[in-house]
Amino acid sequence: MNAFLLTVDWLLVLEKFLFIGFIITISLVVAMYTTYAERKVAAFIQDRLGPNRAGPFGLLQPLADGMKLIFKEEIIPTSSSRFLFILGPALAMITAMLTGAVIPWGDKVEIFGRTVELQIADINIGILYVFGVVSMGVYGIMIGSWASNNKYSLMGGLRAASQIISYELPMGLSLIALLMITGTLSMKEMVAQQIGGNWNIIYQPLGFFIFLVCAFAECNRTPFDLPEAENELIGGYHAEYSSMKLGFYLFAEYINMFISSAVMASLYFGGYDIPFVQEASWGLSANIMALIGGAVLMTKIILFLFLFMWVRWTIPRFRYDQLMNLGWKNLIPLALINMLITGAVMLWLGK
Repeated sequence: MNAFLLTVDWLLVLEKFLFIGFIITISLVVAMYTTYAERKVAAFIQDRLGPNRAGPFGLLQPLADGMKLIFKEEIIPTSSSRFLFILGPALAMITAMLTGAVIPWGDKVEIFGRTVELQIADINIGILYVFGVVSMGVYGIMIGSWASNNKYSLMGGLRAASQIISYELPMGLSLIALLMITGTLSMKEMVAQQIGGNWNIIYQPLGFFIFLVCAFAECNRTPFDLPEAENELIGGYHAEYSSMKLGFYLFAEYINMFISSAVMASLYFGGYDIPFVQEASWGLSANIMALIGGAVLMTKIILFLFLFMWVRWTIPRFRYDQLMNLGWKNLIPLALINMLITGAVMLWLGK
C-alpha cells in the first residue's frame, strides 16, 4: 500500500481536482446566466425589456431566482417513493456534469515547469463516453417521473424517454461518418486534426445538421420540448417537484445545452482552434495562446447557446407524431445516406 502511494503523482491528482472544480463552477455559472440570457433574448425578439430590476440591467436576476428556489418550501408527496424521488433530479444533474470530462477546453499550458492539459480525461473512446453518459441521463427523468406517483408526470417521463432514445440513434449514425473521416474516437485528437482551419463542418455539413437537430431533442428544447408540454401534461415529468429539486432539473437542462454546444464546437468547428489566423505568426507564449484558444471555444459555445434560444422563440412546438416521424422516418435515413456517401467518397479517394 505504501509503495502504491509513493508511485502516485499527487501533483497530477491535485491538478485534476482543481480543474474539475473549475469546470463545474464554470458550468454552473454559465447555466445560471443562460437563464438570464434566454429571458433577455426572448424579450428582444418580442420587443420588451426582460429582467431589469434585480441589479444593474437585471444581472442579479439569476441569483434572485436561485435564492427563491433554495428558500421555497420543499414538498415530497406522501405517496411517492422518497429515495427515488430524491435520486431523480440528482442523477439528472450528475449526468449533465459528467459529460464535460472528455472535452478539450484548450491547449496545454506550462505552470511551474509542469505541462498541464486543459482536459479532465483524455480517453481514447471519448465519443463513446459522451454517448454512454448521455444515455444515463434518461434515467434521471424516468426515475423522477415514476417516483412522483403522478400519472401526468409518468406520461411526461415516458415521452422524454422515448424522445431521447429515438434521437440518440440518428445522432450516433451521424457521428459514424465523422469517425470514418477522422479515424479516432478521442475528442482531443479530433480537435488536433482540425487545427489550422481544417474544420469537420466542411466535410460533414449534413452530419452536423443531423447532430444539431438531435441535440435540440436531447436537451428537450423547442420545438422538441414535448416532455414539458404544459398545455397537455401540466408541468411534465417534474410536475411534483419544488424547491431545489426542481432547480436541479432546470439546471440540468441548461448544463446539457452548454455541454452539447461544447461538443458540437469541438467535433465540427475546431474546438479551441482560432479561425482564419496563423497562430505561430503572433509570437505569443504557449500559455497566452492556450487562454486565447479557450476564449475562442467559449465564444463558439455562446453562439450555439444563442442559436438554442433563437430557435425556442421562433419555431412552434411539434406534435408528438411529427416529432417521432422526423426522427425515425427522416433523420435516420438521412444519417444512413450520409454515412454511405462518406464511405463511397473515401473509397473513391483511396483513403
